[in-house]
Amino acid sequence: MATSAPRNIKVGLFAGAAAVALVCPAAAQAQDAAASQPAESADATEAAPEGAGEEIIVTGFRQSLTSALNMKRNETASIDAIKAEDIAEFPDLNLAESLQRIPGVAISRVNGEGRNISVRGLGPEYTRVRINGMEAIGTSGGTDNSGGVNRGRGFDFNIFSSDLFNSLAVRKTASADVEEGSLGATVDLQVARPFDFKKSTAVLSVQGSYNDLARKLTPRFSGLVTVSNPEEAFGVLVSLAYEERRLREEGANITRWTHGGFNGGFSPLSTLPGYTAAQINNSTDLDTALFHPRIPGLVSYDINQKRLGAAVSVQFRPADSTLISIDGLYSRLDGTRAESQFQAISFSRSGTGKPQTIIRSGVVDENNNIISGTFDNVDLRTQSRYDVLKTDFHQLTGNIEQEFGEKLKFTGLVGYSKSAFRNPVQTTVTIDAANTNGFFYDFSTRFPTIKPGVDVTNPATFAFTNGTSEVRIRPQTVDNSFATAKGALAWEASDAFTLKAGVDWRRFTYDSTESRRLLGETVVTPLTAAQLASLTTVYSGFGRGLDLPSGTITSWLVPDLPSFLAAINASGNPTYATGGIENATARGSFITVEEKDIGAWGMAEFNLEGAGFPLRGDVGVRYVDTKQSSTGYASQGAAINLVEADRSYNRWLPSANLVFDVTDNLLVRFAAAKTMARAGIASLTPGGNLNVSGGNRSFSSGNPDLKPTASTNLDVGIEWYPTPGAIYAVSGFHKDIGTFVQSLSTSVPFADLGLPASLLTGTTASPTDVFIVSQPVNSSGGKLKGFEINIQQPFTFFDGFLSNFGVLANYTYVSSNIEYLTAANGSTSVRAPLVGLSKQAANATLYYEDSKFSIRGSASYRSKYLTAVPGTEGNAWNGTNSTLNFDAQLSYNVNDRLKFSLEMINLTDEKNDQFVDETNRLNVLTHSGRQFNFGLRYSL
Repeated sequence: MATSAPRNIKVGLFAGAAAVALVCPAAAQAQDAAASQPAESADATEAAPEGAGEEIIVTGFRQSLTSALNMKRNETASIDAIKAEDIAEFPDLNLAESLQRIPGVAISRVNGEGRNISVRGLGPEYTRVRINGMEAIGTSGGTDNSGGVNRGRGFDFNIFSSDLFNSLAVRKTASADVEEGSLGATVDLQVARPFDFKKSTAVLSVQGSYNDLARKLTPRFSGLVTVSNPEEAFGVLVSLAYEERRLREEGANITRWTHGGFNGGFSPLSTLPGYTAAQINNSTDLDTALFHPRIPGLVSYDINQKRLGAAVSVQFRPADSTLISIDGLYSRLDGTRAESQFQAISFSRSGTGKPQTIIRSGVVDENNNIISGTFDNVDLRTQSRYDVLKTDFHQLTGNIEQEFGEKLKFTGLVGYSKSAFRNPVQTTVTIDAANTNGFFYDFSTRFPTIKPGVDVTNPATFAFTNGTSEVRIRPQTVDNSFATAKGALAWEASDAFTLKAGVDWRRFTYDSTESRRLLGETVVTPLTAAQLASLTTVYSGFGRGLDLPSGTITSWLVPDLPSFLAAINASGNPTYATGGIENATARGSFITVEEKDIGAWGMAEFNLEGAGFPLRGDVGVRYVDTKQSSTGYASQGAAINLVEADRSYNRWLPSANLVFDVTDNLLVRFAAAKTMARAGIASLTPGGNLNVSGGNRSFSSGNPDLKPTASTNLDVGIEWYPTPGAIYAVSGFHKDIGTFVQSLSTSVPFADLGLPASLLTGTTASPTDVFIVSQPVNSSGGKLKGFEINIQQPFTFFDGFLSNFGVLANYTYVSSNIEYLTAANGSTSVRAPLVGLSKQAANATLYYEDSKFSIRGSASYRSKYLTAVPGTEGNAWNGTNSTLNFDAQLSYNVNDRLKFSLEMINLTDEKNDQFVDETNRLNVLTHSGRQFNFGLRYSL
C-alpha cells in the first residue's frame, strides 16, 4: 500500500497539469476583454453572477463558485469560501466534504464520512470553528481505531447536516478583529437568514440513501421556510433537516505490532529457522529484535445513525441604521454501533498468554517482522460490543449592527453554545478459547490471512470463564460549553482609513465522566457449555469487497448480547455493578476544565486606491489574557485525591494583511502575524487514568502546565482573475512554531509507576506487567512551510456545449520536521514530520452545468500522515496511509421548481489503512462501502 502513494500523486498532478494546459491559453485570450473592465466593488461582485454583460447567466454550482470567489477577491485577509448552490442546498451533504475542495484543507473520515479537518498540515486541535460568529466545539464518538470520543478542541463536522448552512469560509491569515486560538485556520459556518432572500420562500427536499456494504435504504428530508415583509423590517427563517444512515465498516484490526520479548516473550520451545530462543525474545536491542502483530484480529461494525437539525433565524430592522439578528441552531446525532470481533489475544497477554505460545514455524522478512507463522497454545477471543451514542448541540446568538451617522458603527454579539455527548451504553462481552493449536497468520499481503486451527463457529470451542473472560460496562459523557460577548466600534476616519477597536469575553467549560465495573471486568459468572451454546450466535458474511486471502475466516461465534446480559442479570447482579469516582479504572475520566479569555484589539483598515496607490489592507494588534482551572484525580502517596491546578498567561498578537492590486485582474497578497493555539482540553487535567482492557495496559496523565502553541507566520500570494468566475493563484506560507504539544509514550512496569498496587484489584494485570505510559508535554517546536496552487476556470471561452464545462483544481505541499521527545527527562529525541501533516494534498473537480442538467466528478488525494510520534513497543510512529477518494453528483431541473439529484460518494470504496513504524506494519485496514443518495427537491 505504501508504494501506491507515488502513483496516486502522479495521477493527481497529471490531471492538474492537463487542466492547466487546457484552460490557460483560452483564459489568456480572454484577459484582454476582462482587463478593460474595472475591478468590481464589493456590491458589484455580488451582482457579478447575474452576468458580467448579458451573454453569461450562471446558476447553481457555478453561481456558488463565482459568489465565493468574489468574496475571496475583496477580502484583505486570505480567505476561501463555499456558498450554497441554492436555497437550503449545499454542494455536499457533509460540511467536511465541502471543505476539502478548498486549497490546503484535508479531511479525516469516520465510517466513510468526513469528521475532522486539517489546514496547511495543522490538525483539528489547531483549527477553530465559529458558528454564526461565535466559537463552538462539537463532540461525537468514533470507533476505537478512529480515535474514539473527541476529548479535545477539534470540531466534529459530522454532527451537522450541511443543508442548515448558507456559507462557510476558511480564514487562513489572522487579523486583530478575529479571536485567537488557531494556527491553521478559523472556519466560519453561517446559517441562512431571512434577509438573505429577496422574497418569501419555501423549499422541500426528499432523498433516499443507500450504502452498498450495509445494503439498506434510509430516508433523508430537509426543508426551509422564510418570510419577510416587503420593507425587510422583519423576517423569520426556519429550516429543518433529518436523515438516517445505515453503515457497515469491517476489516482487519491488529492493535499495533510489538517485539518478541514484550509481555514475557514466547515459549522457550519456539522454533524459527535461523534464530535461537534468545533472539526470538530479544527485548534489549530493538534494532535487531523480531516484531509480530500484537493482536491479529478481524472486526465488523454495524452502525445506525439518525441526525436531526434545526435552525431558526429572526431579523429585525427597527430603523435603517439598526439591524438585529437572532440565530438558533440545534443538532442531535443519535447512533448505535454493534461490534463483532475475532482476536488472537495470546500475542498480547502476559502470564498464561504469550509465554505459553509456541512458534512452530515462521518467516522473517527484511524488516525483522515475523511476517507469517504457525503457532500452538494460542488463546483466541471473540467479543460483542454494543454502543448507544448521542450528541446534542445547541446554540443561541444575538447580533446587533448599529450605525451612528455615516461614519461610526457598532457591532455586538452575545451567545451561548453547548455540546453534550452521551455514551449511556457501552457494553462488551468476550468468550475465550485457551491454548488452541495450529493458529496461522500471513501478513505478506496487505490484507492478512488469519486462520485459526480450530472451528471458531462451534460453541464447544469457547468458554466463559471467571478470571479470563470479560464483561465491560463503560458508560461515559463529555460536555463542552461556550459563552461569549463581544463588541466593536468602527470609525470611518476618511475615505481611505477606517479605525476599529473592540473587546471580547469568552468562557469555556469542559466536563467528562465515566463508569466502570467495581469488582473488575474479569470477575464474571461462569457458564456451562450448554448455557454458552444457547447464548451465542454465529456472525457471518465477513469480508465482502475486501478480496480476502484464501483461508481467512469469514464467520465466527460471538456472544448474543441481549440474551447474554439477561442470563447473567447484568443490570441487577451486584457482580456487575458500576461506579465512577470510587473506581480506579474510571476515576481518571473525571475531568473538569474552565477557561476564561478576555481580549482587546485595535486595527486600522485602509484603501489607498483613491489616492492613486492601489494598496489596501489592515494592521492591528490583539491582547489576550487567559485563566485556566482544571481538576482531576491523582496519586498522592498511597492515596488518590482530587487535585486542582490553576494558571494564567497573556499574549500580544500583532497582525497585518496587505493587498496590492497590480492591475484590475492581478493582485499580490502579503500577511504577517503572531498567532496562538491553546492545548487540548482533556490534556490540561492534573489527574491520571489507568486502563486495563484485554491485553492492553496503559496509564495516561494530563499536564496542566502545558504552554500554548505560539507561531510567527508569513504568507504571500499572487492571484489572477482573468475572467468572471476564474482564478489562477499561487500562495506560500511559513510558520515558525515555538512549541508543539506531543504525547510522550514510554513502556514502564506498573511497579515502577509509584501507584498503589490496589489499583490493579479486579483486573488481569500484575505489578510486573509493562504499561504504556503517556503524557502530553511541550516539545521544542519547529518550522512549517509550504505552498498552494489554486485553479478555477469556467469554460466560457468556448462556444456552445463546451462553454457549460468548468474545472476546479488545487494542490498543496507542506513540510515540517520537528523534534519529538523520547525520554521523560528530555535526554533523547527523534526528528519526524508533524503529527497530522500530509506532505501533499490535491483536489480536482470537472463539472458541466446548463439550465437543465448538472454533473460533476471530484477526486481528492491526501498523502500519508503520522498520528503518534514516538510510537510504542519499539515502533517509530503510528500513521495513516494515503487516500484517493472519488465522488460524483448529477442533477436535472424538470422545471423552475422541481429538481432530481443523485450523489455518489467514495466510488472506489477507498480503504482506511493505518500503520505503525516506518516499515509500514499493518495496524488497521477497513472499508465502509459506497454511498448513493437519490432524491428530489421542490421549491415554492
